[in-house]
Amino acid sequence: MSVQIPAAVVPLHIHWEENGEQRSARWRSEAGMPPPKRVVIADDRTNADIAYRMACEGTALLWRGDFQNARQLLQALARRADHKGRTGKKAKPAKVPATPTEAFHLHRQAQSQRARTLAMLLIPFDEGYTVPLRRAPDVALACNEAYGRFEEPFIASMRELLGLIGAHEWRRTGVEIPALGARIHPHYGVFSPVRGEYVQMVADAPLPADTSLAFDIGVGTGVLSAVLARRGVARVIATDQDQRALSCARENLALLDLDDGQVELRVADLFPEGRAPLVVCNPPWVPARPSSPIEYAVYDPDSRMLRGFLNGLAAHLTPGGEGWLILSDLAEHLGLRPREQLLEWIAAAGLQVVGKTDVRPIHPRASDATDPLHAARAAEVTSLWRLGAK
Repeated sequence: MSVQIPAAVVPLHIHWEENGEQRSARWRSEAGMPPPKRVVIADDRTNADIAYRMACEGTALLWRGDFQNARQLLQALARRADHKGRTGKKAKPAKVPATPTEAFHLHRQAQSQRARTLAMLLIPFDEGYTVPLRRAPDVALACNEAYGRFEEPFIASMRELLGLIGAHEWRRTGVEIPALGARIHPHYGVFSPVRGEYVQMVADAPLPADTSLAFDIGVGTGVLSAVLARRGVARVIATDQDQRALSCARENLALLDLDDGQVELRVADLFPEGRAPLVVCNPPWVPARPSSPIEYAVYDPDSRMLRGFLNGLAAHLTPGGEGWLILSDLAEHLGLRPREQLLEWIAAAGLQVVGKTDVRPIHPRASDATDPLHAARAAEVTSLWRLGAK
């Protein structure tokens, strides 16, 4: 899975008053948030309760104090957001959802509100990704990895910067993939293969008799292409329409000594031209609208990628070939997409199920009883559907 991030057309700017002067700077937000309309200056003297109230009201705080104190303030804002913003006022009782679907939408609404609030703490950047604050770390490498070369000063949220730093650490250390006996290094904005059960399913599923070629639709980090190549598929053509994903996959494949002759990367929306004995796809699993561009790795509006894969699969399979669809049934437990609908789409696309393998997820949320979606996550099953043309 990968993130589909539309390129910005017109640079946005943020405006504020400081020391009696009107100022402005370039605005950056990977989440696609517009620049705040109200901006005040904040520093080490800023009270956390006041800051939280202002952030909830949509007023951004441009930080001019110590960098580490800004991190502490962000943590204080997060604690208040997680406790319904109790700052001396009695909190309203949380609404009890009547259905799993309502629970999901309430959870998404709360996540979105929390993200907007925490994004109100802003950090200045000078040329070369230098942060002009006391005790600020060197973030140039993390910013270059995520943003690319960008020399002009700009303003971004502290929360986004910490996300960039975290992504840099993920990229540096990588994720151990037992099926490969190696690590995969996710880039910023590319879905990390932390859900190892689906990777193992691709490593264990019986290959078709013809292993001359496979298509990997939505290459992401390149992990599934690498697994197929290591299993003996002579050539894999992997597609994606996100340049970050293609760059990430290219780097990972090179680290695994898989060259272009074994795995070829192509820019495409779903399928490359031609047919293959095996076509693999791991689309986003939840049919919901992303609240930011980076969430396209998880949420598939109207099941667009899933339906596109199913509708085009038969035309891209060789006779007797198989399509492998890796899909969680979390959406079914949330009431967002019934199993009957998935089966109808499969049949309507001229496909039939020739086999299916199921596995229970092993990620921590599946056993976290405090998670608002615990009931659905605890019942979740990830499946590898082996599909063939009728």
